[in-house]
Amino acid sequence: MFSPRLIALYLPQFHPIPENDQWWGKGFTEWTNVAKARPLYLGHQQPCLPSDLGFYDLRVPESREAQAELARAHGIEAFCYWHYWFGGGKRLLERPFNEVVASGSPDFPFCLAWANHTWSGIWHGCPDKVLIQQTYPGQEDITAHFYALLAAFKDPRYLKVDGKNIFCIYKPRDLQQPQLFMDTWRKLAVKEGLEGFYFIGMLDFPWDVPDDGYDAFTTNPPVSMLTNQDVPSLQEEFAAATLRMRFFTKEKTKLPQIYSYESFVQNAFPQKVRGDNFFPCVVPNWDNTPRSGSNGFVLQDSTPELYARHLQEAIGIVASRAPEHRLIFVKSWNEWAETNYLEPDQRWGHGYLEATLAAVTSSRP
Repeated sequence: MFSPRLIALYLPQFHPIPENDQWWGKGFTEWTNVAKARPLYLGHQQPCLPSDLGFYDLRVPESREAQAELARAHGIEAFCYWHYWFGGGKRLLERPFNEVVASGSPDFPFCLAWANHTWSGIWHGCPDKVLIQQTYPGQEDITAHFYALLAAFKDPRYLKVDGKNIFCIYKPRDLQQPQLFMDTWRKLAVKEGLEGFYFIGMLDFPWDVPDDGYDAFTTNPPVSMLTNQDVPSLQEEFAAATLRMRFFTKEKTKLPQIYSYESFVQNAFPQKVRGDNFFPCVVPNWDNTPRSGSNGFVLQDSTPELYARHLQEAIGIVASRAPEHRLIFVKSWNEWAETNYLEPDQRWGHGYLEATLAAVTSSRP
């Protein structure tokens, strides 16, 4: 028996910022898309709305405390906050995490994942619309990036493997001069009294790992994983049923991509991603149509029971590893506009949280 280390990815886009006001309208947050979601086909479960925590604002300390209390009580070891650095010192959505660091609260472990990608309108049907460009200006920017986060790196809550701070990179193949980046940060860490970094690349399909100095990898499910594997889509089935029931007129029959959640669970961990340098990533649910409409991607019929099976398989993959290397990423804690969350909702209540705790507890001594 052992204790797996569950790290839940955490989205900070639940407070207004000037850039989102400009792009999407005054007061925009992820809740804007969540609240306006509607079913797009017969059997489509939307909208999916929060229960216990409500439509929180992450500028409010009590909301962040309540999230940490729920996570801690249900077997989550840490939050992995999405971090946005676009080059030249440009950051977005940094306020909630900065306040967590500055206040020392909540007293809950954390690490960071750099979402190093250009923001565009691709999920909104406007792939050529660039909102903000990801850039890599070079050595000076790499150093500035490190020092912008130094207070977090020195925080005793920062999550570690073998004494080194975990830092995830969302698009490892996009990172320019990756060896320079990692070598620079490792040297600066030692200079500032830290033991170093444990860099984890987050790979889309295919899972051929780049040889650039990363310590380990995880996957970035589910979209590219299913669309690039031999897994049948349910799109035609739901389109036919929707038309038979006259749910839509023929002019409105474009459906999102639809796959069964169970098929995802069955294909989530092929042999190639079971090596000791891979950490499994589990997905409780997924439906990004609140954000993307008919351009979205749906995992149909997720349940806490199927998710529990998915998580138990991931736990089995890391069971034989050294204690600090039993990492499992959970995607995600609170991606509500992707219907990808563990937080309580009005349909399942605490179902996914309880399934998480049960799976973790069953593995403990």
